[in-house]
Amino acid sequence: MNFKYVPAYVLMIIATLFLAACAEPPIPDEQQFIDDVAAALGGKENIEAARTLNVAGAGSMQNLGQDMTPESTDLKFDISNFGLAIDLDSGNSRTEQTRTPQFIYFRGQDSVRQIFGIDGDVAYTVGPDGTGQRATDSVALEQRSTYYHHPLPLLRAALLGTATVSNVRDEDGLTLADFMTSEGIALTMAVDPTTSVPAYIRSTDHHFYLRDVIRQTNVSNYVSVDGLVLPSQVDVTLDEFTLINLQLTAQEVNGSVGDLDAPVEATAASPISGSAPANVSVETLADGVWFLAGQSHHSVLIEFSDHLMAIEAPNEIRTLGVLEMAEELVPGKPVRYLVNTHHHFDHSGGIRTAASAGLTIVTHAANASFYRRMAEQPSSLVPDTQSRQPRAIEIETVTDAKTYADDSMTVELHHVAGNPHSSSMLMIYLPEQRLIIEADAYNPNPSRPARFAPNLLDNIRRLGLDIDRIVPIHGGVTDFAELEDHVQGLRDQQ
Repeated sequence: MNFKYVPAYVLMIIATLFLAACAEPPIPDEQQFIDDVAAALGGKENIEAARTLNVAGAGSMQNLGQDMTPESTDLKFDISNFGLAIDLDSGNSRTEQTRTPQFIYFRGQDSVRQIFGIDGDVAYTVGPDGTGQRATDSVALEQRSTYYHHPLPLLRAALLGTATVSNVRDEDGLTLADFMTSEGIALTMAVDPTTSVPAYIRSTDHHFYLRDVIRQTNVSNYVSVDGLVLPSQVDVTLDEFTLINLQLTAQEVNGSVGDLDAPVEATAASPISGSAPANVSVETLADGVWFLAGQSHHSVLIEFSDHLMAIEAPNEIRTLGVLEMAEELVPGKPVRYLVNTHHHFDHSGGIRTAASAGLTIVTHAANASFYRRMAEQPSSLVPDTQSRQPRAIEIETVTDAKTYADDSMTVELHHVAGNPHSSSMLMIYLPEQRLIIEADAYNPNPSRPARFAPNLLDNIRRLGLDIDRIVPIHGGVTDFAELEDHVQGLRDQQ
């Protein structure tokens, strides 16, 4: 080409295109994000060379779902002898900790050693006798997600290509990026825009009661560990609830993690997609009153002239079983009400199921707003009846007392004032049958003191209730005299 006759502006364009072709392409935001975080945590080579991680420490754990009110966060466990071992190549991990309640509970102040882990797609626990047990598939999904709630496993996965990074953005003064692991787990990492040190990792996880939740692990107080820079403070939240606070006092990279394989009993067990089928036994307590037992948490069915009332819905499977049994016992008569004794997760886990079935929930006024929120909570990761067949929840509340009655049945609901287990506790009194139905206040068991029984008896006497039998949500039906004797024995020991 004879450049003598080419206009100057054309030569400038050619030169620009030539230089652009020779220059290195710009680094994508995603790659820059990973490079910056890797540099902040000790460098790409050190992170890729890490094969194992051991951490140890102590802290506290919330008694989530078992506090005095749905919103309160006063009851905690001390966590001691905490140890987490991670194999970064296999993705297996194992946690051991001692959990000690810092509140009055059924087991007093007993400490419990807990061991649990994840091996591939098998989540497991190890009992006191060393026997392993396979956890449900939803727990395995949660534990696999939790594995990545530490900067080292998540960043290493991105560096080695087993996780992709996208959508780098600024939000609330932090720089965020989304990760997708090879197992299909979506997470978000937030870092300080100045230092590129991670501030938190979050994901949408399944919780058996709260359903879809935002799990966020806040990481801080970074220290040098074998060539890496790792957090020594770990704080975990589920939505607005604080779950765990841990202070890590010892950390080691590329040390021995021991055998992280799941116990043989766990790997040999079949995958568990959900809870075991409900086993609903029937005991007739009086005309139109049935005790529906068969497992750890019981229910009661009460017949009115044109409808039925169920007492207690502990979980979805159990609630569906109770509703099926109601149809078998009294065909064609609808269950209209579900009475809930208190808000603790193991006693209200079937509220969503009952709402989906069209039952009106009867509960203490302190629980109403929480139950409305729970009924509307998404459950996309592990669908339940309410997510498949959503229905607006109907709630009737009790403050001090409420009576449901017609020509055939009278049911009184009374607040158990001053109850040290739940401030929104209800007991159910059938005056004609001289029965009291209660949860957790008195579980008949001669070998274990019922610490809440004195309060129950005081409330019964305050209200002047005439009772022959106690119908507990845990345990078997017993004579009222046994409650009186038990309380007297406790008071004699004081």
